[in-house]
Amino acid sequence: MTTTTLAVLVPLLPFLGALAGLLLGRTAPGFVRPLAVLPTLAALVLAVLVAVRQGGGKAIDAATQLTPTGSVPIDLALHLDGFAALTAVLVGVVASCVQIYSTGYLRDDPRYPSYAALVSLFTSAMLLVVYSGDLMVLLVGWEIMGICSYFLVGHYWETPEARAASLKAFLVTKLGDVPFLIGLFALAADAGTFRITGILGAVAAGGIDHPTLIALLLLAGVAGKSAQFPLHTWLPDAMAGPTPVSALIHAATMVAAGVYFVARLLPVFAASAAAMTVLAVMAAVTMVGSGLAALAQDDIKRVLAYSTIGQLGYMSGALAVGDRGAAVFHLLSHGAFKALLFLAAGVIIHAAGTNSLAAMSRMRGLAARIPDAYWTMTVALLALAAIPPFAGFFSKEAVLVAAEHTALGDRTVAPAGAGWIVLVSGLLTALLTAAYATRLWLLAFRGRGAEAPSHGRQPIAMNAVLWVLAIPSLAFGLTVGVLGDWFDGHALTPTVTTAVLGTGIALVGGLVTYGAWRHTTALADRTPLGAVAAHPEAEPAVSEAEAIATHTPAYGDIAAAPDPADPGRLLLGPLHRHAAAGFHVDAVYSALFVRPVRAAASLVSFLDREVVETYVRGAGSGTNLLGWAVRRAQTGNVQTYLSALLAGSVVLAIAAVLVAAGA
Repeated sequence: MTTTTLAVLVPLLPFLGALAGLLLGRTAPGFVRPLAVLPTLAALVLAVLVAVRQGGGKAIDAATQLTPTGSVPIDLALHLDGFAALTAVLVGVVASCVQIYSTGYLRDDPRYPSYAALVSLFTSAMLLVVYSGDLMVLLVGWEIMGICSYFLVGHYWETPEARAASLKAFLVTKLGDVPFLIGLFALAADAGTFRITGILGAVAAGGIDHPTLIALLLLAGVAGKSAQFPLHTWLPDAMAGPTPVSALIHAATMVAAGVYFVARLLPVFAASAAAMTVLAVMAAVTMVGSGLAALAQDDIKRVLAYSTIGQLGYMSGALAVGDRGAAVFHLLSHGAFKALLFLAAGVIIHAAGTNSLAAMSRMRGLAARIPDAYWTMTVALLALAAIPPFAGFFSKEAVLVAAEHTALGDRTVAPAGAGWIVLVSGLLTALLTAAYATRLWLLAFRGRGAEAPSHGRQPIAMNAVLWVLAIPSLAFGLTVGVLGDWFDGHALTPTVTTAVLGTGIALVGGLVTYGAWRHTTALADRTPLGAVAAHPEAEPAVSEAEAIATHTPAYGDIAAAPDPADPGRLLLGPLHRHAAAGFHVDAVYSALFVRPVRAAASLVSFLDREVVETYVRGAGSGTNLLGWAVRRAQTGNVQTYLSALLAGSVVLAIAAVLVAAGA
């Protein structure tokens, strides 16, 4: 079987699994779990075979033209290079782990069949984006992911939080997709094709007439899909969905699509220095702002959501300095440890007996009860904080090295100013990342909140997946020396300067946070309300769906008393309140867009009700009045009719005389 045939089957198998799952979910429920897991696992095996055959060498292209469009043709095209091959493997690994994990996590959920089918469709759409060699076909997968995220984030649709989050995710990403679509059409009009290879050839030949405009339009869609400032606000709210969905969205689909798109078309963006500078500024604001916001969140999943936004900022920063190898390397590394973080958070949520809005300040005694999640999440947090030799260290250092080379003028793909912006903001974000990772670990596993009663071990499917993902989180960075051929031949190894500086800053962030935690703990111990003991009559744990649907607190009234030993408040000081609210970006959007739109809608409603309907009611009243007059005239009395006829004749005669006299 040829490589292209295998590549076609990779996105096709999850799609067929999704279709079969939707059709058989109610009539044959016993087939739901095999149809969810097996097609995705088969797609993973085929993606590995495609990667082995591609081998990081010359790109493999295949295409067949659809029905002629009469203008720019649209092709069913595949473009298999090292980036596509490895990204498809990541998608397959994470999606398979999510499907296996979900069989235990949502085992009692009545809507599991539709959930599993949507996850498979989501996976298929992302694989289509990864392998596609034509922008219109890529757009199909891009939009399918958008609608899948809407349904999956709103899985618990009984709750207003889930409904609002799904709608917000859909609308914010669509806000970016409108200029994105215009940019795609403008790019195809300049290049004369939607084929990625043809577009890159046109860029190399100087055939793109409006590179800055096109790049900025495309960046709007990328900002929405990959949750970059200022279209990042949907991602923290999307935590209202099931935790495995969060792992899939954050690690291997949806948000990774925007970064991957820019990596595929990087020469288009590099043709405009202004676009690269805008991308660098967007990445810098995203990295630093999300790091500060993560340090102030109490919900464990919102911390991880802001963490994803910041790590995507690193990837965008690498692209802004013209190094797509570093960007995709960090995308792969981040996908492994971020999936592990979310799935471990799901175990914590179950063990803590709380809902998806799991407050870390209300947790206690979890480390001993969930050792699998404890150790694997520790590995993932070390990778997130970029501590050597974990995977995040190597991939984050690759980004910093690329920024350093651009800042010093060793690379001229992007302006030197963009390099300095990414380098400085990247180092500052390394400090913040280590700080909020340390804070999360301390509050989740060394917290002083109420201790929930134990309700047994987690399903083996959930714990096994954690250890599978812990392997790349620990060891993937060690393959950096052999991956150069897969990433444009650029060396991705750290340099002494950035390695020492980045690691030193991360250690400072972690140690300062630990010191702040010890200080706040000591202060809390000296107050009557400092320690929150386990309540002997705590309520039994509830599932995530039940807690969200019923708004059940984790442990009765005790859960309302959070742990006062939160180092984030001490570290951020007066900035904490603003950081916890995401720096009020949603409030700004509400003032600039939501309120004016609602005011305009109210005005239109008033005009429709008081003006348009007045004319409509007047027309109806006039017709009724005329009908009444005509009806009154129809008396049935012959003498009345003759009198009216005589009066009319007299009036006509007088009028005729007056006209004749005037003439």
